[in-house]
Amino acid sequence: MAGGWALIVFAHQNPASFNAAVRDAAVQELEAQGFKVVVSDLYAMKFRASATKDDIIGDLKNPDKFQYGEETMLAWKDGRLSEDIRQEQDKVKQADLIIFQFPMYWFSVPAILKGWIDRVLTQGFAFSLQNMYSNGIFRGKKAMLSFTTGSTQSMCSPDGINGDINVVLWPLQNGTLNFCGFQVLAPQIFWGPGHCPPDVRAKLLEGWRARLKGLLEENPLTFPPCEQHSHFVSI
Repeated sequence: MAGGWALIVFAHQNPASFNAAVRDAAVQELEAQGFKVVVSDLYAMKFRASATKDDIIGDLKNPDKFQYGEETMLAWKDGRLSEDIRQEQDKVKQADLIIFQFPMYWFSVPAILKGWIDRVLTQGFAFSLQNMYSNGIFRGKKAMLSFTTGSTQSMCSPDGINGDINVVLWPLQNGTLNFCGFQVLAPQIFWGPGHCPPDVRAKLLEGWRARLKGLLEENPLTFPPCEQHSHFVSI
């Protein structure tokens, strides 16, 4: 995959943040491997988080009973999605690897990144009722979460006060990335960098750079294959 495309979807307001340093390290290391790296800096782009009728150009199929998923699927087929969505979808189509870089907010992603997921990964483009999970549309692509926490690793252990971090990440890693067919790499978690002295943060970045050098050789996480659950219900 060296020489391919990498997309970093970046969700932090501060260009001087530790998240930004993590992003910059990824850009440098991946470019050194021959990747063309594109960064979607969502706050700098003023990316709109809300999924609304404004995402659709032209007439709605059913304006009296608006259903966002159905209307955006039809708009995607007809090339009638708003320009900001189409630009991000073009980046996803090009990308061999997508890294989502963010600070964890309330056991999830910041609202602006959730909006990217809601608006960019439309039905038809990112999934269909026939193409999901191990049969997903993006099964030739890799994706991973890279994020910072405000808590320590022990607090996010199975017997920690916050509970098992793997349970927290299941909706994102399985319900979003694996659902769309991505090969999901293990998350890169930076535990409580805001509470660490500069030398410790520097070591965290060194570890990230080292991982990036061998990232493409890593085996993805495993999930139950789609064939084990052949009956899906659409409501």
